[in-house]
Amino acid sequence: NAQALVAALSEDDVVVLHDPQTAGLIPAVRERGVPVVWRCHIGADADDDRVLAAQKFLVDFVCQADALVFSREDYIWHGVDHDHVTIIKPTIDAFSPKNQDLEAATARAILQAAGLRTGRPASAPAFRRMDGTTEDVTHRATVHGGGGLGPDDRFVLQVSRWDALKDPLGVIRGFAEHAAAHTDAHLVYAGPAVEAVADDPEGAAVLRDARQAWDDLPSGVRERVHLALLPMDDLEENAAIVNALQREASVVVQKSLAEGFGLTVAEAMWKARPVVASRVGGIQDQIEHGDSGVLLDDARDLAAYGEAVLGLLHDEALAAALGHAARERVRDHFLGSESLLHYLDLLQPLLARRDRR
Repeated sequence: NAQALVAALSEDDVVVLHDPQTAGLIPAVRERGVPVVWRCHIGADADDDRVLAAQKFLVDFVCQADALVFSREDYIWHGVDHDHVTIIKPTIDAFSPKNQDLEAATARAILQAAGLRTGRPASAPAFRRMDGTTEDVTHRATVHGGGGLGPDDRFVLQVSRWDALKDPLGVIRGFAEHAAAHTDAHLVYAGPAVEAVADDPEGAAVLRDARQAWDDLPSGVRERVHLALLPMDDLEENAAIVNALQREASVVVQKSLAEGFGLTVAEAMWKARPVVASRVGGIQDQIEHGDSGVLLDDARDLAAYGEAVLGLLHDEALAAALGHAARERVRDHFLGSESLLHYLDLLQPLLARRDRR
């Protein structure tokens, strides 16, 4: 709470508060005389009445911060002073278990150890933890229907929570109806084991709908669509499995109906994967259409989604070129070092102002 936070502060501190839940702490921190930055990670392409009402309720708290940070220009709240706003786009940690470099044999071994590919690992399914130690993947994913990928099966991948806005039904049906007949590639939709995600009460219902959509597929297609529930016992291990999935995928998709920023896109781009994604939210800031990926103008157009995926599966040279450009774009704009530099630029005048008091 505010009292405990203020008690822990010294005059040399700077406080960065994240998202609307923390807005009520801003006045207490300011009263302590410590610079406070409020960062909002969420946003939508269009604000509805509920969003506007929430902003109206919180804006007086937010405006007391010394600086405000949003992820996109379009996400800046109504009623805030734009002179106090800085845009800092979310970034990824290239050295984390989710994004660290993996040898091809290691990525393959991780998927085999996790039960996502058949066959015995030819090398250790190892990843490096944030503390620098090395660990093998030991927990296994649950695959609906029980079937994993064969040792050499190509696959299209979406990694998302079980959330209707990530459109798992559209991902499944679009692949089944508009791509499956024209490729031997598989589809993997990978999400968390829902019982392990406490803050996602709708996840179980969305997963149930996805399983029903899978059950309704023709048997020949159903064998090539895999709903994978990734183990959450060890979050760094989970991240390593996602890393291996993204590196092994032939095409990565993010067919969200709405998105705040969608850093799973940057994660896949960093691994030089060709990405097909919806032109929504921060996804359109990450991908330059036709240069570093493919953007879908209408996320609900399943035929266009299927066509875009097939285009990359059938044209490996194009897929490789987009993947190479994607990695370069993330290197230039979406790594953590970029955020650090922006924060330094933001904090220097705040600290100088404090020192003049």
